[in-house]
Amino acid sequence: MQYELLDSGNLQKLEKFGDYLLVRPCSQAVWKPTAPQSLWESASATFTREEGNRWIYHKKLPKEWTTELAHVRFKIAPTDFGHLGIFPEHSYLWDFMRPHLEKRKGAKLLNLFAYSGGASLVAASCGAHVCHLDASKGMVAWARENAALNNLQGAPIRWIIDDVSKFLAREQKRGVRYDAIILDPPSFGRGNQGEIFKIDRDLHNLLSSCTALLSDDPLFLILSTHTPGMTPLVMGHLLGQWMGKEGKIETGEMCIHGKTLPLPCGSFARWYRDV
Repeated sequence: MQYELLDSGNLQKLEKFGDYLLVRPCSQAVWKPTAPQSLWESASATFTREEGNRWIYHKKLPKEWTTELAHVRFKIAPTDFGHLGIFPEHSYLWDFMRPHLEKRKGAKLLNLFAYSGGASLVAASCGAHVCHLDASKGMVAWARENAALNNLQGAPIRWIIDDVSKFLAREQKRGVRYDAIILDPPSFGRGNQGEIFKIDRDLHNLLSSCTALLSDDPLFLILSTHTPGMTPLVMGHLLGQWMGKEGKIETGEMCIHGKTLPLPCGSFARWYRDV
């Protein structure tokens, strides 16, 4: 039932999601594969962007199934864009979150652009009170299914469908504060009422709003993205300009570690205080 990166190369990645092997595009994997070709050929399906986005099925594949990553269970469902409902590279950030949240039971955490809820469920399992926000009604419903898979349907999680900027502005007016914030903004996004988000234009205002919502004794703020050009150094500069509070800033590449070469999948920067 576990997720596993089996190999990468020739601009593709081979991943195991529970009982099924899938091949998907990966622009970072410019090297040659190291696993035998026979392993690649055993995949159940391949996603390609040639002649339009589409899945090519080599074997019978269910509409949806479950897999586990970093002690969190996820519903997996192939989408028309090649996404499956999980970003394995984020598990490195979840491992960082756990000791901070376990030290302060009942901490308030805000998860922005929260997708299928991995960070929200990790935080809730550590005893945090979570606000999970995404502009997509379908993704919030998917995240709630994942909560049920992990027996967290009764956990203190607020499920919010809203535009991030509008929500943050209202939270500031209400005087709400959070002990920890995690955000994974897209390069381009559209809100539930057609609002446009562009990372190069809107990230400064987003970070300004986030820092204004931090409590007087915050635990951490984690920024991650898959946007090309947003390198660890760039992310560190951005976070350093907004986090004036005493603490540490660390940056790096998000990677998936598997049986062969580690696969880079975006960048992160995090501000925190020592556990």
